[in-house]
Amino acid sequence: MTRTLVILGLVLIAVGVTWPWISKLGLGRLPGDIVIRREGFTFYFPLTTSVIVSLVVSLLIWLFRK
Repeated sequence: MTRTLVILGLVLIAVGVTWPWISKLGLGRLPGDIVIRREGFTFYFPLTTSVIVSLVVSLLIWLFRK
């Protein structure tokens, strides 16, 4: 459990450091991402981005377990 938490922490740090470059890929602005803008209120739900990130992470986990 400790090893998993350390690895998860390192991954989160790596994503945080590389976020300026990751955001240029267009993630978060894909068709299917839900954005509702009203006066004084913005609701954002990155549905398509979440599905793509989930598929990539699942693929990486599957590859590393083999």
